[in-house]
Amino acid sequence: MYVIVAGGGKVGYYLTKALCAGGQEVTLIEKARQRYDLLQEAFGESVVLGDACEVTTLDQAGAGRAELVAAVTGDDEDNLVICQMAKRKFKVPRVIARINNPKNEVTFQFLGIDETVSSTKLIYSLIEQEVEVADVIPLTALRRGNLELVEVALTADSPAVGRMLRDIALPPNCILAILVRGETASIVTSDLRFEPGDILVAIVPSAAVQSFREALLGRGVPTR
Repeated sequence: MYVIVAGGGKVGYYLTKALCAGGQEVTLIEKARQRYDLLQEAFGESVVLGDACEVTTLDQAGAGRAELVAAVTGDDEDNLVICQMAKRKFKVPRVIARINNPKNEVTFQFLGIDETVSSTKLIYSLIEQEVEVADVIPLTALRRGNLELVEVALTADSPAVGRMLRDIALPPNCILAILVRGETASIVTSDLRFEPGDILVAIVPSAAVQSFREALLGRGVPTR
């Protein structure tokens, strides 16, 4: 897969590093000369100097053949422009935008951005729900349906341990998707019997995170 990452800050740097380590073809765009020089030392010719908000820069980066563009600059307006140009001018099939101000999320969605990532929203959600970080970790907010992708770690005293999934009353529309046990990962089935140390990845409606936690971990969290 060919990916273009716009923005060479810390997010862009580590994203590019992870993608390269995963064997993906990546081009990183950075407009600040001094930062570009540092990034070029790390990624060589995979870094392009220029403003990703400009058509010529995206064209130079090969946006015409890109399968994904991730706009992760520190400026929401720039990220929106980059994603819109990638979709409309270069017909990139999938674009992802970093959002710093959660209030901008609706605008991004209305303007057709495929996916948005807001660390501010995720952290706020964690605080608002008063969920202990060791128990339920929000991984990302999904764009459609007010859903969240969450991770749950089962301990020895979790009421779910020793029981099968089909015997646990989860809140409506909660889907347990992946089980990580030791060094292996597998799909969760109804006859799975949970063990201490199991890590579960689930899709949960935002409003049901607390009751989902109670169903698996048995420790209620006051809403206020």
